[in-house]
Amino acid sequence: MTDRALRSGTPPPAGDAATPVPVLFLAGLGRSGTTLIERTLGEARGIHGLGEVMHLWERGIRRNELCACGVPFLQCPFWTRVGAAAFGGWAEVDVDRMAWLKARVDRARRIPAIASGARSLRAEVQEYVAAYALLYRAAHELTGSILIDSSKQVSLAWCLARSPDIDLRVLHCVRDSRGVAHSWAKSVRRPEAVGAEHQLMARLSSWEVSRSWIVHNAGIEPLGRSVPLLRLRYEDFVTDPVTSSDRALRFAGIDAGVGHIHRTTVMLQTTHSCAGNPMRFRTGAIDLVPDVAWREHQDPAQRRAVTAFTAPLLARYGYLR
Repeated sequence: MTDRALRSGTPPPAGDAATPVPVLFLAGLGRSGTTLIERTLGEARGIHGLGEVMHLWERGIRRNELCACGVPFLQCPFWTRVGAAAFGGWAEVDVDRMAWLKARVDRARRIPAIASGARSLRAEVQEYVAAYALLYRAAHELTGSILIDSSKQVSLAWCLARSPDIDLRVLHCVRDSRGVAHSWAKSVRRPEAVGAEHQLMARLSSWEVSRSWIVHNAGIEPLGRSVPLLRLRYEDFVTDPVTSSDRALRFAGIDAGVGHIHRTTVMLQTTHSCAGNPMRFRTGAIDLVPDVAWREHQDPAQRRAVTAFTAPLLARYGYLR
């Protein structure tokens, strides 16, 4: 991490930098079940979910929103140790610089330049990814586990794939675009929020969801030429979580079994997810039931519009059979 993003100018000593940190990155569009998938996979031995790390800089460091353990991020013992090991403390991270870098390189329109290693973005991509690499390494050394980052952002996955310090594997999480659009239309409260302006999750129109669904999914597929990539449909996961989880875990390099899943019920413990869907706060026995409310409650005109706009990829992923 360069001296511009790290206030002190000198990173703290790291572990064996010659060994890349193993990270399973969940890629896709929001409201595709990634928090549920992360929680389920994260219960297996040898793998640890971090939540949506892309939001850690703003929601964790700047806003001090709640960790999934129920403690504010900056007071959470787990994240305090990670921050100290990675950066010498969270106060050493220049959050404004990270926000600038995100706006500069972490955008879908930048994917061609990132993929080609364009000189115009090379330094900024390296600086941006270096922060993630330091954080991942600290979390990996603390947990001794493969890490899950459920950030989903396709451009971030492309950035991370450029780092020699990260052993990246991408789990491409797909959900029927009509179900995704119906979910984005809902008003959902954020229990971790600090301040009235961040109490609700964002809402998107059917047009915005359709466009983003295409951009994210089409942008993820070419990553398979650079890093290992496995596609997992939300509908398959909730219908057969045992088989789906075992397949995903083996892809990540874990052969620990899925004893925490009984048929379609999963036992979830408290985690330290830094950001994500509100279900990251749920613990205990969770029944995995397909969310197909859109079939009955979605506005017919909205459904037809989303279907028409996303039809090529819907067919590719087996949703129009």
